[in-house]
Amino acid sequence: MNDTPSHSWFEDAQGLSFGAAMCAFGVLILTGAGLVTGQTAGLAVLISYVTGYSFGLVFFLVNIPFYALAWVRLGREFTLKTFVSVALVSVFSTIIGDLVEIDPANPAVAAVLFGMIAGAGLLAIFRHRASLGGVGIVAFDLQERLGWRAGWVQLGFDLVLFAVAAVVLPLHLVAWSLLGAVVLNAIVAINHRRDRYIAT
Repeated sequence: MNDTPSHSWFEDAQGLSFGAAMCAFGVLILTGAGLVTGQTAGLAVLISYVTGYSFGLVFFLVNIPFYALAWVRLGREFTLKTFVSVALVSVFSTIIGDLVEIDPANPAVAAVLFGMIAGAGLLAIFRHRASLGGVGIVAFDLQERLGWRAGWVQLGFDLVLFAVAAVVLPLHLVAWSLLGAVVLNAIVAINHRRDRYIAT
């Protein structure tokens, strides 16, 4: 039984807002370099590249089918927090994109920065018992039930998405994108552990 006190609504609000803003900024760096990432965010990036629709809109829409699983397996609170987190990333990515222009000259640097920044954002979101939907919901559920580390679960799903990305993007950009995904998921796997960090 976890006796750690729950976060207050204010702590949740600032944690989820911080995490969403960091993830949105990470995506801005990622797409500025023409890279892709995994999970539903990566799917949204690929769709936005192909269709021209904004990442924020696509990201919000592709997450909708996963909320039913979250509600059944992880509960109302997790689902509502995840919905808010996804909505915030969608809104922040649009706002930040209008205010900041990033054109990284080196895709390797962009990939590593994305992984570090988005990894920090995901940690904040996970620590407040939420996710960014999609595969994150599945990964969080498996970590809670089976003890599988969320970062490694997500990396497995990412490999499938990168195989699809290789059809759409130049192979060298897919390779650098994979580096970013490895950095991101390693940060989550190393730092998001129930045996060390049990705040709810």
